[in-house]
Amino acid sequence: MTAATAAEAESVRAGAEARTVTRADLAEAVYRRVGLSRAESADLVQSFLEEISSAAERGETVKLSSFGSFVVRSKSQRIGRNPKTGVEVPILPRRVMVFKPSNVLKSRINGGSPEAES
Repeated sequence: MTAATAAEAESVRAGAEARTVTRADLAEAVYRRVGLSRAESADLVQSFLEEISSAAERGETVKLSSFGSFVVRSKSQRIGRNPKTGVEVPILPRRVMVFKPSNVLKSRINGGSPEAES
């Protein structure tokens, strides 16, 4: 972990506002670490995200070892309530994507050693 990454992680733990990592940030990280060109790095990140999206469309689970799983869940129709007016409104059935972090990621987020949960 670099000093900058450690400082960012510590500021998150301390409750400071965290910055948002964008697609461009991910492509830049690939560029710096892997050595591909910037265009190739951006294409690689795009392809990775498209593969996750395609799997989600098909209703498949995407499991990334030591990171977590992207799971598509089906929600049935239910009755909701407009909080402003109190009027009951039907909520149509739909599919939603949820992220379930791995125990390794949970441990890292909480400042522990990744090996402690393995």
